[in-house]
Amino acid sequence: MTVEHAVRVSGFPDRRELGRAAAAEAAVRLRKAIAETGHARVMLAAAPSQTATLTALADERDLDWSKVVCFHMDEYVGLSPDAPQSFRNWLRRTFLEKVPQATFHPLNPDADSYVMGEEPFDLVLFGLGVNGHLAFNDPPADFDDPHAVKRVTLDETSRRQQVDEGNFPTLADVPTHAVTVTIPRLLNAHTLIGSVPGAVKRQAVHDTLTQPIGPDHPGTALRTHPDVHLFLDAESNPPG
Repeated sequence: MTVEHAVRVSGFPDRRELGRAAAAEAAVRLRKAIAETGHARVMLAAAPSQTATLTALADERDLDWSKVVCFHMDEYVGLSPDAPQSFRNWLRRTFLEKVPQATFHPLNPDADSYVMGEEPFDLVLFGLGVNGHLAFNDPPADFDDPHAVKRVTLDETSRRQQVDEGNFPTLADVPTHAVTVTIPRLLNAHTLIGSVPGAVKRQAVHDTLTQPIGPDHPGTALRTHPDVHLFLDAESNPPG
């Protein structure tokens, strides 16, 4: 039987304020993990929706970044390692170059095994896709996947989102496959913090918070976790 938990939702006037608040919350969780265990494990989403949060988080200079270990959620199959659209390269440019003391284990789409292990993440920083996906778990998503990482075929909505966000010039340029961390592995975490700005995400937010928990709306899986905090801006915050 699925136990449903309330998602904490906080609204802000714009992306910048959203990012500052989400980063402040994330920093508290990272410091707590370091104080308790000597290190912090954080799983990162890589998308323009995360820019304000990651920029603010990198400014947390009193956080001991040498004790932070970073992973990321997904990566395209078939891009060259130096492609600017690669999620690991996006994370390096946007965030990791600003906190060089942190350890980063990039997700290699050609690897047979992954270094994230089975230990819970202390923190997951996530976004929602236009279709409600978590990482690249497009609908219908597998909420009981036995694997930590899998190869997936991307649906057209997810690929179109990459064009609309300016990452690729045309739909034909967007890879058709990716590797993604599965939903059960993402939820194997102490805390999940979501940064979801923009009007195009409003329906996904609404569905995540109100639709029955199930594969057709991947974000609803968040309501099975006891510690999820969703940060929205004025455009993504649904009425009511």
